[in-house]
Amino acid sequence: GLAASQTVGNYWLPKFIQAFRSAYPGISVSLVMGNTETVAALVRDGEANLGFVEGEVEEPSLSATTVAEDEMTLVAPADHPWSRHRAGSGLDLRSVSWVLREPGSGTRSILAGMLRGEGIAWSEIDADLVLPSNEAVRSAVEAGAGVTVISKLVVARALAAGTLVAVDYPLPRRRFFMLRHKD
Repeated sequence: GLAASQTVGNYWLPKFIQAFRSAYPGISVSLVMGNTETVAALVRDGEANLGFVEGEVEEPSLSATTVAEDEMTLVAPADHPWSRHRAGSGLDLRSVSWVLREPGSGTRSILAGMLRGEGIAWSEIDADLVLPSNEAVRSAVEAGAGVTVISKLVVARALAAGTLVAVDYPLPRRRFFMLRHKD
């Protein structure tokens, strides 16, 4: 069986599962989803043969191979003040409400890195809305609950429709990794 974190499992992995099923029609494939931390634990404990995650995993018993790259974006609702502020420099990350994934999520770790880079402690931001899926985060931001950092794969349709606006803020690309147990 496979395990995948949400961005990888919902937006990147399905086409590869289908290609595998076409090439090997007699082999069934199952997929369990969780956040990056959960997926690493499933592979480490032998409950999944392979794991696919976004974000670094500090687990000595696992080997990680880069399989793709993902572009992250800072997004705001179309009517948010930041939607008109397309230049990322000068944004006060403390001045807005953030909509976030749960601890252990690879997506959340990108925001943590942003804050470190700006010298801002987690306790200094308004991060009261924590949701368990990328889709819930996207929907909450579209509804005006705040801003978020999220994979462009997740918000591509919302950006095209104009319900979300990408704010120009320099974010690192992140890698998708395949995890295997070293044994």
